[in-house]
Amino acid sequence: MLHLHLRVSGASMHANLAPPLDLFSAALRPNLIPEHPDVFWGLVASMWVGNCFLLILNVPLVRYWLTLFKIPYSVLFPAILFFCCIGSFSVNNNVDDIFVTVFFGALGYTFMRLGLDAAPLMLGFILGPMLEENFRRAMLLTRGSFVQMADRPIAGSLFALVGIFILWQIVSAILKMRKERAPLVPAMVAETP
Repeated sequence: MLHLHLRVSGASMHANLAPPLDLFSAALRPNLIPEHPDVFWGLVASMWVGNCFLLILNVPLVRYWLTLFKIPYSVLFPAILFFCCIGSFSVNNNVDDIFVTVFFGALGYTFMRLGLDAAPLMLGFILGPMLEENFRRAMLLTRGSFVQMADRPIAGSLFALVGIFILWQIVSAILKMRKERAPLVPAMVAETP
């Protein structure tokens, strides 16, 4: 419900709800339920129906779904790539979308190999435009002054927390690098007379 009112994405599923609702001119905002009750209750009903169908299908068919794990990886991986490319092409019927999919797939693979989490990138990609729009609005309201934005107690404490978290990450990275580079001090060997 928080996502439907404030357009705050808590999960990837919530982020995927925004574009279809925009197609119906039912932008996610606090007045969604009073302005578009048919869209809201249709969404709720579709979730109920979908969960009932999943229950009906998955309980008796669970042993058959488990046979999917027996498919060799050398067959399953190309099939997944093929369906990802078909899905990205079918959105706009544009081959460039396949190249974008391949680029972000390679970026995700690189992140995985480096041990980085790809979730912050996805959140930034989804929430970035909203953050930029609201930042511009705040800068227009304060006439470009950062001091007025941090003047309020809640905003000031949030800015301070963000600054502390950034500083904490920098200091912990520096301490980790120092610890890795510090030479081992040889143990003092007591001389015997």
